[in-house]
Amino acid sequence: MVLPWALAVLSLLPLLEAQSPACANLTAKPITNATLDWLSGRWFYIGSVFLDPAFKQMVQKVQASDFYFTPNLTQDTILFQQYLSIDDHCEYNSSVLWVHRENATLSRYDSGKKFMAQLLLQDFNSTYLLAFSMDDENKRGLSFYANKPEATPEQLEGFREALECKGMDKSEIMYTDWKKDQCEPLRRQHQLERKKEPDSSPGPPAGGHSSEPPSP
Repeated sequence: MVLPWALAVLSLLPLLEAQSPACANLTAKPITNATLDWLSGRWFYIGSVFLDPAFKQMVQKVQASDFYFTPNLTQDTILFQQYLSIDDHCEYNSSVLWVHRENATLSRYDSGKKFMAQLLLQDFNSTYLLAFSMDDENKRGLSFYANKPEATPEQLEGFREALECKGMDKSEIMYTDWKKDQCEPLRRQHQLERKKEPDSSPGPPAGGHSSEPPSP
């Protein structure tokens, strides 16, 4: 299944024009080691807007999702491990994301196809956005992530402002509901397995993110 972070191919875009303070603060800067360190750890998928009907239908099935980023700074890759609650059951996915530092994008191969997303940082030190196909008015998408299962009202307002900057309608937002998470038993199982096999492949990191976002 194509994951929510990569539901459409992204065309690399110039930065948004500074039409308002909110738009000016929505930045796509080159990815640095500090950015990757900040991204490391656990994140929660909060909501998104996708205009492509097929992808929209797919995302509507997502009840809750959390995942772990484990960056490799020398190889410019990120181990991506996701727990996805869909239709009242849990799915687990593990894959490698490729980091394209200068373009501020992350890419992933799925069934022979390459999917890309542009990383957009906000003023908040605990949220970020991924943008998809923003040059296509019929397929563009924007996803919102936070380091806690529920975003604050201020963070949600920042997401809605970002949608407006991208020419998208906040009424189209598809939110997740952490109360519908189905993956806690599998998380616990994975934790026990990692304790029994300390030399196995890397699993989700125990810690969280750096408390400070990367410098703009």
